[in-house]
Amino acid sequence: MRSLKGLIVKINKYLPFAILYFFLNSLGLPLGLTYTLLLSPFFYYWTVVTRKRDIALPFLLVFLPFMVLQVIQGVDAKSYLISSLSMAANYIFCQTFYTFLITARDIEKIFRKLLLINFILCLIAIPLYFTPFYDILWIQQYLTAGVDNFRRLKLFTSEASLYSTIFLPLFGFYFCKIILGQNRTNSWLLMVMLFLPLALSFSLGVISAIAIAGAGCLFLLAGSLFRKRRVLSLAFLGVGLVFFALLFLTAFFPDNPLFSRIGNIFSGNDLSGKGRTSDAFFLADQILNLRSHLWGIGPGQVKIIGAKIIIDYYQYPPGYPIAIPNAAAETWVFFGWAGIFLRFGAEIFLFFRTRVWTNYYRLFLFLFIFIYQFTGSFITNIAEYVIWILAFTDVFPAFDVKPASNPAYQKRSTS
Repeated sequence: MRSLKGLIVKINKYLPFAILYFFLNSLGLPLGLTYTLLLSPFFYYWTVVTRKRDIALPFLLVFLPFMVLQVIQGVDAKSYLISSLSMAANYIFCQTFYTFLITARDIEKIFRKLLLINFILCLIAIPLYFTPFYDILWIQQYLTAGVDNFRRLKLFTSEASLYSTIFLPLFGFYFCKIILGQNRTNSWLLMVMLFLPLALSFSLGVISAIAIAGAGCLFLLAGSLFRKRRVLSLAFLGVGLVFFALLFLTAFFPDNPLFSRIGNIFSGNDLSGKGRTSDAFFLADQILNLRSHLWGIGPGQVKIIGAKIIIDYYQYPPGYPIAIPNAAAETWVFFGWAGIFLRFGAEIFLFFRTRVWTNYYRLFLFLFIFIYQFTGSFITNIAEYVIWILAFTDVFPAFDVKPASNPAYQKRSTS
């Protein structure tokens, strides 16, 4: 019995849940249902017992006023109840994940195992791409005008962009290690482990947000980062590789999917890009015209109230699944201007309250997800909330900006 107990402790009690979230959360379940949602009663119990206080009050204080006003103006009761319970379950998961961060002893060990498993699955996925069984780990879909039946890596998630968003915290964690010279794994191998999944998923929204977030970190923390020779070397190497890759594609593969997608984005012919950005806000506004711009239409009501607007706009066939594929726009349509104010108000308040800029990793995550919320995702995407929580939770001191280059660090350490 002692040896079995020792083995369980050695395995790490959190690792199975991490694997479940990262790789298997929706495997075998109907669209919209996840194992973390089904496990919410267990998560609630564990969180309350671990932190020795109830966690429901903040959610109720924010949600109940919206619920009262939205029910008064009229909602479809069934869809409203189901969506509201889903949001409550996501809130419980967020509290559980935060509790894990502040109580777990060695988060990096879990990250390391997730990165290794992910890399092994990527290697398995490459030969699988060329077989009739590709759809186990890949999704084949319309990409952009002129590029149909395009395959993108998704592993066991529902779509490639969701997989890339789930992977993002691992990417940021280990890329910061490379930048700061803290990695124990060979840098070249680690770079392959980080960039291969992103390349295979071909999620330009995620990749673009990563690039902008990285540039934002360089600008905001230039005094600290550019003192490091490794940062300069990697910056020049990255620019050089991108330049030669673009030159190679231009010379030998000018009609490649990347150029087609980028060209369609700038010409306004990329339906996916428009649908996740400008169209999402336009349609949200049209739907809000039918109810209240101040309080929104309520969770689960887009498919009831907004179905005709979205179907007519895109000329979808009857019964086609509809949504507002943008986290900020969906927040607006669900909860109106009041919800948007709360969302951005909370983000800005927590940015300053937790001094995000005093940590390389947390600043990168914040910039990424702040940008990404305008380009895709959805309001119940727990992968997005995981990134927000990581950005606002100070549990990675190895990535702290040093006092010499960041006065705010000194202020925090003496407060």
